[in-house]
Amino acid sequence: MTSSPDTPGHTTRAHSFNSAAAQYAANRPSYPAALLDTIEEFAGRPLAGARVADVGAGTGIATALLHARGADVIAVEPGDGMAAQFRRTLPDVPIVRGDGNHLPLATASLDFLTYAQSWHWTDPAHSVPEALRVLRPGGALALWWNTGALDVPWLAEAAQRIDRYFGESIPANTKNVNARVVDPTGRLGLTRREVRWSRRVPVDTHLANIGSHSLFLVHGEEASTAFLAEERDHLMRAFPDGLVEEVYDVVLLLATRA
Repeated sequence: MTSSPDTPGHTTRAHSFNSAAAQYAANRPSYPAALLDTIEEFAGRPLAGARVADVGAGTGIATALLHARGADVIAVEPGDGMAAQFRRTLPDVPIVRGDGNHLPLATASLDFLTYAQSWHWTDPAHSVPEALRVLRPGGALALWWNTGALDVPWLAEAAQRIDRYFGESIPANTKNVNARVVDPTGRLGLTRREVRWSRRVPVDTHLANIGSHSLFLVHGEEASTAFLAEERDHLMRAFPDGLVEEVYDVVLLLATRA
């Protein structure tokens, strides 16, 4: 992770998404059906009919998938801009304000607790005991991240260009995701799975996607616009049909409450 949960830089990055909620909703990738299949297999029960809280729900990308599976899902989101976009996208799904460090949820009330791209904004000293508190016995915790598949040459080269320009690449936040980083105490007993998938999108969608990451948002519009213009020229030369295939490895960490 780029900074600890209690540093000003971390807080700034966590809140940066509120200014780009519409861009986030329109261009960020979703997740494959195989991800939810893996969660159900691990938990030994379907999501359909289960009581689920999706924490750090953002604009509702993961929440929508859980809802479509038939889960009785509630979203938890701290940001004003993201929550407003969520309500426009999923008006029939309840959303409450809060975060993983202080869950506004009853003790032993959930069958599943999910964090899509959001656990790294929490402080495990608080979010681990909170997760264990709100899960029912046998309930499952699922944390996941879409990570760029850097064994794909064009994605690796693109990451290197971002790193040279900003001194950090987007995968820096997630490439070291593992049980020790996520839960330094080891209380959760996490199991790791990976699910590969891809989507084919226009170059401009890809650029809007990467531009919605906190790395770009905190560096300001001028620096980000300049880089994205250069990157667009590079990608259009490499992909003259104007389409790219983004390849992802979803890193999934799972635990059950005893």
